[in-house]
Amino acid sequence: MQKQVNSSYLQLFMRESSTAALLDIEQLPDMSDVDAIALFDWMSGKRPFTHQEVSGQRWIKSCSAGYVTELFLHHDGTLEEFTLFNRLPTKGLWKLEQGVLDLDITKGDNTYRSRVIANKSVNIHSAIEYKNGELHAYLKIAHVVPVAESA
Repeated sequence: MQKQVNSSYLQLFMRESSTAALLDIEQLPDMSDVDAIALFDWMSGKRPFTHQEVSGQRWIKSCSAGYVTELFLHHDGTLEEFTLFNRLPTKGLWKLEQGVLDLDITKGDNTYRSRVIANKSVNIHSAIEYKNGELHAYLKIAHVVPVAESA
């Protein structure tokens, strides 16, 4: 699974560094072909998620395909997703693996999977999303802090 985590970091780096548009995992260059200084500089702005900040929390998810939803990550590893304005519900699963947030959401016949990488300086995080196993979108996930904690 470590290779999948490393590939997720490299894939997201390629997208966020403007080196490339979205690349499928199989299209990623070898590490030796990547500018290591730029990659390590980019990674210095990332951090692992903690179970406490993820479990039982609400998030806003926006993607380059134009969809905006609200996520609630339940303590038991399940999640609920609602379209932001008309509240259409979907369900899925989440888990933390090596500080990376994995989301698996089913909507009708479609399955959406993404690995969210946490930013160090702001609570807006990013991911690459796959729909039915095919590269689909670039995501931004923002943590919604409960009112009582934001005061």
